[in-house]
This record gives sequence, structure tokens and C-alpha cells, in this order.
Amino acid sequence: MPDAPLPVRDGLNPTRLRLPENCMSETVAEYLCARFPDDIARIEEKIDSGEVLAGDGTVISHTSPYVPRTFVFLYRDPPTEARVPFEIDILHRDDNLLVVDKPHFLPTTPRGSWVAETALVRLRRELDLPELTPAHRLDRLTAGVLVFTVRREARRAYQMLFDRRMVEKEYEAVAPAAPHLRFPLDVRSRIVKERGVLQAREVSGDVNAVTRIDVHEVRDERAWYRLLPRTGKTHQLRVHMNSTGIPIMGDPLYPHVYDVARDDYSSPLQLLARSIEFDDPITGRSTRFTSRRNLGAWDHSTP
Repeated sequence: MPDAPLPVRDGLNPTRLRLPENCMSETVAEYLCARFPDDIARIEEKIDSGEVLAGDGTVISHTSPYVPRTFVFLYRDPPTEARVPFEIDILHRDDNLLVVDKPHFLPTTPRGSWVAETALVRLRRELDLPELTPAHRLDRLTAGVLVFTVRREARRAYQMLFDRRMVEKEYEAVAPAAPHLRFPLDVRSRIVKERGVLQAREVSGDVNAVTRIDVHEVRDERAWYRLLPRTGKTHQLRVHMNSTGIPIMGDPLYPHVYDVARDDYSSPLQLLARSIEFDDPITGRSTRFTSRRNLGAWDHSTP
């Protein structure tokens, strides 16, 4: 993919569009107006002001011809969003890394109707870090340790740690007790997540998801679990806990999908990214970051 010829603005990357084949539009402007019919006036204003660029940095005009398989970049106006009423705590900051303690309900990056109310955009704006990029991601409903790179030059080194599974991650969850199971328990399966389908699912085939589940403590019919993922498939921990018969408390997807209002913060998913540990690829030092948060469904004041 080509680098964007437009810089990050107000914490947001420009939108990148690849012009499809078999399109009847004669100009880029005609295509954009057809693609965004509810935003035609703003699209025309952006073209007039020179804010729509081709992948090579050429300014798109109203007469620029449509060329299939080329890229166009422009700034889209973000939707109006109510603030997610939880703060991001900073655990560590240096020239290469920003490590934060993400709250429940805040997405890592823009997606769907969450744009400004994401950890990435908030932090870019609040800390004036336009090159800030996540080295990995946490689900919107999961809280805990989240690692960002600060500079473009450092981005690849840290992202490769996660891609190559050279990072030790520890999670905690609260779920029903399972006296019939023997822990620690290794769960191995194949997980697939289809576009447009809310739930990920386990299917037959080669294993691509491995999780070790252990128990910190049991109180009556509830338990506090330690989860060690060896892989990083979408919803892996939630799927594996559910398939083991101990779905995580507060999960609106597993075992059953149920609607939760966007502004309903009453029942957070009881899943926390407790710590991340790795050998820093630039300094070589063994590094560990630990969340200061606790899961609300477990009373940590009780011995």
C-alpha cells in the first residue's frame, strides 16, 4: 500500500480509497460523489480546496480522469460522538513507546461509528503525537495494557515482536467456577471470524489458536482466572472460555449475542490484559508492563 500523501490531521489519518474496476464513472469526482451520496457538498468542497490527492500526491480536480486500481486520499468528516466517560492511564512513555492502561468500552483504533472516541485518536490529540500507532490491539470491551509506537522509525521493530509471537501476554477474567475441570487447562482449536458476523467460531481443521487457562482463586460459584494466550486470533480468549463452559461475565457475544446500548456502561466485560512482557528490540532490555486496573466483578479487598 502506498504511504498517504496527506498527513495525520487532528489525530486522524486520511481515508484511503482504491478505485475499483468496472466502474462507469469518468472522473474521480463523479465516483466520490456516487460513493458518498449523503456527503456530496463536502466532497466538492474538499476537491475545490485541494484536499483530495492521488497516491502519487497529485491534487485531484473535478476533471481528473478515473483510473481503476489507483488510490485516492482525502479527509472524511468524523461523526459526532458522545465521549466514552473513562480515562486512559499512561504506564510508560519514552522516545519509542507509549504504553497505556486502556479502559473498558474504548476501541483501540477507529472503526465504524467510533472514530474520535478511540484510544489512538484521543492519545494523538492529547499528547500531540501524530505518528502514534498501535503495536497490537485490544477489543473495545477489553481493558488493560496496550502498546503504541511513538515514531515511524520504531514502528516495524515493535510490531514484528507481536507478529512473531515474541511477546508474553497475561490476561485475567472472572467467570463461573468449574470444579469439574482440572487446571491448568490448555485449549487448542481452529478459530475463524467472518466479516460481518459478530461471533468468531471454532471449526474443524488445523489448530490456529492456543490458550492456557488457570485459576487464581475460587469463591462460591465464581472464579478469578489467569489466561495465557499463545496465539492472537480475534476473540480468542472469549471463544475459548465459552467453549470450555465458563463464559466470561459481561460478554454480550458469548455464548449468546444480545444488544447493549452504546452508552450502557453498566456491565463491562470481565476481561483484563494484565501484563505484557518482551525483550525490547531496540534497547535489548527485558521489559514488562502491568495494568493497575482490577476487574469489578472480583472483590480484591477480600483476602
